[in-house]
Amino acid sequence: MDEADTKLRKAGGRLCCICNQRRAALKRPKTLEQICRECFYEVFEEEIHQVIVDNQLFKPGERIAIGASGGKDSTVLAYVLSELNRRHNYGLDLFLLSVDEGITGYRDDSLETVKRNEMQYGLPLKIVSYKDLYGWTMDEIVKMIGLKNNCTFCGVFRRQALDRGASLLEVDKLATGHNADDIAETILLNILRGDIARLSRCTSITTGEDGPIPRCKPFKYTYEKEIMFTYAYFKRLDYFSTECIYSPNAYRGFAREFIKDLERIRPRAILDIIKSGENFRIATSTKMPEQGTCERCGYISSQKWCKACVLLEGLNRGLPKLGIGRNKGLNNGRKKDVKQTSGTKSIESKQCGTLDF
Repeated sequence: MDEADTKLRKAGGRLCCICNQRRAALKRPKTLEQICRECFYEVFEEEIHQVIVDNQLFKPGERIAIGASGGKDSTVLAYVLSELNRRHNYGLDLFLLSVDEGITGYRDDSLETVKRNEMQYGLPLKIVSYKDLYGWTMDEIVKMIGLKNNCTFCGVFRRQALDRGASLLEVDKLATGHNADDIAETILLNILRGDIARLSRCTSITTGEDGPIPRCKPFKYTYEKEIMFTYAYFKRLDYFSTECIYSPNAYRGFAREFIKDLERIRPRAILDIIKSGENFRIATSTKMPEQGTCERCGYISSQKWCKACVLLEGLNRGLPKLGIGRNKGLNNGRKKDVKQTSGTKSIESKQCGTLDF
């Protein structure tokens, strides 16, 4: 081994620190270990398997929907879950679930990638659209409201659309491709916003047990760089890499850049932020929102009307800022004003979705 190591060093390379046989092909962003491709595939997949097992994310016989956007995270998640399901005999029925927000030149192209993934991985695909569920596309919403608050609409509508799609598929859980970077960003955003309610649950690997469909994050401890620049690249997976054309100035982007700066200085910073978020304790005196259901559509909500119904009412009335920020609109006792408004369409004739929860 010493002779082989000496020859490799003379050739300008280093041996894999795990197998000590093959030439190191990369340095892991998470651990800075120099390893070969084969060992990286093995440890990458094994780490995700251990997360699934240790947290009991799935049970044999469950139907699992994979949130599929065509991007790197969801594509790698679909590929890895398919492999692990066969290798370790999870006994899961896997499905791909996509949301068509109606963004021309972005989502229509990424959905073509998802359709190819459907054939490549042999997983059934279900697509739900904003147009069918809400009567609006994001192109139409952006045309009305502009680029400042459009991500609010998309985030709220997308979350509910995934739940409605999962209900149509009659699945037991929804698996999403949120990675360690995403979770660290969310922790920072909730701290900056002072959002105690979300801060207390954003680090949970499984959420929504009290809602229509529980969600889990198998990539909770997986770095974005290892997903995209390493695993997806070396495996030559088919994914869509263009960023959303409507989110160049999204608030989350500033948190993302801050996280990247920290990672360059100290790679473990991402996991440390997640660990800190997990250790936060909410004071017993803190008043938390009570979970209930929307009076209009039956979706989970801490207000009389869920956020999607409020935002949709604003769009239908030509007042798109009705439910944004501190302007709670309909949930501040102004429901009478909604019915009295002349020349506008009441939300009673257009619920926020076509399914009842």
